[in-house]
Amino acid sequence: MTGVRLDKWLWAARFFKTRAKSKEAIDGGKIHLGGHRCKPSKEVVAGDILNITQGFDEKIIIVQQVSEKRGSATIAQGLYEETAESETKRLLLTEQRKAAGAHIMSEGRPTKKNRRLIHQFRDKNR
Repeated sequence: MTGVRLDKWLWAARFFKTRAKSKEAIDGGKIHLGGHRCKPSKEVVAGDILNITQGFDEKIIIVQQVSEKRGSATIAQGLYEETAESETKRLLLTEQRKAAGAHIMSEGRPTKKNRRLIHQFRDKNR
């Protein structure tokens, strides 16, 4: 097997639950093959470099093997390898997000008075 459709490979490598979701991500510009946007029908071969953006995370992976079939998670992890720079950058950004979220203190549920103020503000700005 020389190549596989990009949307099938992303599904088989378990980046997305369905092929439709992988197609949406490709069409939305979240997947780049060799630094360029591509179509879901683009063929992926071993050695290709993919940039995958999922939420806040951006992964740079190298395709090791191609597969059309979705297997177990251990098999799926053998289909690709994430670069070391990508992994360290992703972990650093995750730690920064966690640290930033720790400083935000929530008072809990709004009181009756606060709720009235919220409703007044919302009604004025309609």
